[in-house]
Amino acid sequence: MIRSIINMEEQFTAMSSLRLHFWSITGTLIAFLISLWINQEVFTHTSFVRGINWIFLPSGVRLLSTLLVGFDGFVGLLVGGLLMDFFYWFPHDPVRAIAGAILGSLAPYLVYRLALERYELKASLTNLTPKRLLVLGVAYSVANPLLHHIWFALRGNTQNIGESFFMMFVGDLTGALIMLYTMKGVLALLPKQPSNSRVSNRMFSIQLALSSAYTNQLATKPT
Repeated sequence: MIRSIINMEEQFTAMSSLRLHFWSITGTLIAFLISLWINQEVFTHTSFVRGINWIFLPSGVRLLSTLLVGFDGFVGLLVGGLLMDFFYWFPHDPVRAIAGAILGSLAPYLVYRLALERYELKASLTNLTPKRLLVLGVAYSVANPLLHHIWFALRGNTQNIGESFFMMFVGDLTGALIMLYTMKGVLALLPKQPSNSRVSNRMFSIQLALSSAYTNQLATKPT
């Protein structure tokens, strides 16, 4: 009897963990796609070449999602990147589409791992100071164009490579810092404990959900 109860509890915990992974991945995917739409509507005039802008908000979502939900964020970004690359950016170039999705998801995940090791990253960015956010934003803004342009060079595409690198760096940095500092401010306003206010309790639920998602992905993070 006791063993049956324990087994039921383990199954329930496993199902809860799977649901959290699902919603973390889905939330990342939705946020990424929405940020792309906003960027195309608002900052389309800042485009250097297709997919490279002076201001690129999806870069901020990429970094933010991995910092908040880790590997789940990477998976959501990879799915979103594949969808956008195959159906919008590069529908006639599958190799470019796959490479772009992988590299665009890998760069923020590597920075997340850096934050985890160097800053002992905690849920909801609680221990990331403005200076640390700047360091991570710059690190991502170097890593992302570096990975992409190494791949471009390997394929022999070196035309205007310096200008393209700088453009992507600036776009990633502005997008990342806008999103990071905005979300850091929003998260700082969320209540740390429930109260009698319905609005406050809903905001507390958001804080609790983010913390649960972060803890959940840490429990199953790849080594």
